[in-house]
Amino acid sequence: MADILRFPRKHEQEREPDPLWRDVLGPRLRTTREEQGERLVDVAEKAGISPQYLSEIERGRKEPSSEMIAAVTGALGLDLPDLLICIASDVRRARTRPAGPVLLAA
Repeated sequence: MADILRFPRKHEQEREPDPLWRDVLGPRLRTTREEQGERLVDVAEKAGISPQYLSEIERGRKEPSSEMIAAVTGALGLDLPDLLICIASDVRRARTRPAGPVLLAA
C-alpha cells in the first residue's frame, strides 16, 4: 500500500529531537577556531591530537572524550563553562525550528 504524507496541525506538531552532542560541539569548536584565525593543524598540535582527529570532531564524526574536549578547549583558550553556554544556546536555537511533515504508513 502507499504511504501517506500528512502535515501535522499546529497543535499536533512535535518538537524535533535534540541534536547529538557531537553535532553541536564540533561546529561550535570550528566556529571558535575560525573566529580566532587559528588553523586546524595549529590547534591540533597545541591540543596534542592529530589534525585528522580534530577535523573529525569539528565535523561531528567523532564523540570526543572529556579529556579530548579539555585539550581542544585549552588549545583554543576557551573556558569550559563558556563553551557549554554557547552549546546550550545552539541547542535552543535548533529547538525553535518547526517540525516537518510526518510520513505515515498506510
